[in-house]
Amino acid sequence: MNFLFSTEVTSSKIKSDNALYQRTFKAYEIVSTLINGNVLEIGCGEGYAIELLKQKATSLTLVDKSKSSLQKIKKTHPNLTIYQSRIPPLIQIKDNTFDSVISFQVIEHIKDYNSYLKEIKRVLKPGGKAYLTTPNKIHTIARNPWHYKEFSKDELETITKKHFNQISILGIEGSIKTEQYYFNNKKNVSKILKLDVFNIHKILPRWCLILPYEFFNRLNRKKLYKTNENLVNIISSQDYSLADYSTKSLDLFCVLQK
Repeated sequence: MNFLFSTEVTSSKIKSDNALYQRTFKAYEIVSTLINGNVLEIGCGEGYAIELLKQKATSLTLVDKSKSSLQKIKKTHPNLTIYQSRIPPLIQIKDNTFDSVISFQVIEHIKDYNSYLKEIKRVLKPGGKAYLTTPNKIHTIARNPWHYKEFSKDELETITKKHFNQISILGIEGSIKTEQYYFNNKKNVSKILKLDVFNIHKILPRWCLILPYEFFNRLNRKKLYKTNENLVNIISSQDYSLADYSTKSLDLFCVLQK
C-alpha cells in the first residue's frame, strides 16, 4: 500500500478528502502567523503547506518517513533540507537548532510519544516553540489501527507537562457545515460497525485491521461525497477556527515552549 494515498494521509488531490484536508490546512494557516526563524516540520506528508510556511520561515526543514512523498517534494522544492526517517529519534538534527517545530496529526502515530516529545524539546532553541495537533479523543467513532494512542485534553496536558514548562492546549472546531458532514460520517460508520456484531475490531491486533479499515474508510468517504457532493465541495479552511478548548474541539492544538 502506498502510504501517501492512505486515508490516514489526507490528500489535497482527492475530492472526497476535502473536509479533512481543509481541517488540516487550517492548522497550517494558524501556525503561519506564529512561526519564525528556522522551522522544522515533523511528518510533512505530501507537503501541501510548504509555500505557506516558506513565506514565514528563514529556513524550512522537513522530516517524514515516506520516501515517495519526499521524492515528490524534492522535485518541486530542491533547495529545502529534507530527511527521510522514522521518528523518534531525530538522528540527523543537532541540539538547539530550531526556533519553531510543527508536527500536525503525528503524535497519535508514535508508540514512544515521550521520546518524541523529548526530541522536539532537544532540537528547539531555548525559548523556541512547538506546535502540535492531534484528534480529540472524545470524538473518536471507531478504532483507528494507524493510531497507537489518541488523547483527551487532560491526557495530552499530562504528558506534555513532563517535558515542557509552558504549555497551552486550544481546540480547532468546525462550522454548521462541518458539523453536518461529521454527523453524516458518524451515521455511516455506525452502520458499518453494526456488521461487526462481536466487536472483534476492538480486540484484534492493529496490523489485522489496517486493510479493512482502509477499505471501509475510503468507501465511506466516497459515499459521503457522492451523497453530499455540494456540502463536501464548499467546505473550506474558513469553516474551521481556533478557539479555547471545548467539547466541540475536533482537534487539540498544543503550543509548547522550551
